Amino acid sequence: MALGKRTVIVAGALAALVLPGCAPAGYNPDDFGGAQAQPVVNAANAAQASAAPEPVETDDVAVDVADEDLTKELVGKAVDKMGNVVTDEDGWLLYRFENDTDDPPASNCEGDCAKIWPPALTDGDPILSGVDEELVGTVNRPDGTRQLTIDGWPIYYYAGDEKPGDWKGQGVGGTWFVVQPDGSKNLECLPEGTPKPIAVPDGDGRDNIKGLDSKDSDKDADSDSDSGDYDY
Repeated sequence: MALGKRTVIVAGALAALVLPGCAPAGYNPDDFGGAQAQPVVNAANAAQASAAPEPVETDDVAVDVADEDLTKELVGKAVDKMGNVVTDEDGWLLYRFENDTDDPPASNCEGDCAKIWPPALTDGDPILSGVDEELVGTVNRPDGTRQLTIDGWPIYYYAGDEKPGDWKGQGVGGTWFVVQPDGSKNLECLPEGTPKPIAVPDGDGRDNIKGLDSKDSDKDADSDSDSGDYDY
């Protein structure tokens, strides 16, 4: 499902990149989660989208999405230890969920799941850098918002990531993985065992990612979780 309109800086599939020194066995995300991400394409001089978001139209509902809730850019980056990833405009890594579907695109993460894994929402006009525009689309969510997809896969944040460049959501529940610019799951630096998700945050997990609220001490990625009623 391709977007009808978007601003594109660079479009093109990234070649697979496997960087040396990654040791999946015994991997600790705290050791590498803060690694600096280097853009594959330098978009520093690109024009920034400044238009106010318009209401998102669906068949039976229109939702006015707050500007701070939108994912304004998708950036393909090569990250030390991890390889190819996709981030937003602030450097937060994005993920895909194995229990979703790509054909047709559909999200199976709602309720408590969407608090832990906030969907990457759009007004339909993200800036793209290092991500092929032909692979980027949207899927309507039950609440009337639109979620970005890459090669049909809905993409998400992880409320357990504490800063841009973290990938604490990698391998959580054996179903969540960092997404690559071609929409495939990144299988580099998989943690040992199967990590548990964080506890369900109070309020909107997107607040954590967007820096609107400070993280509570009980939201550590290694803590026991209140898993709610969905399968990780």
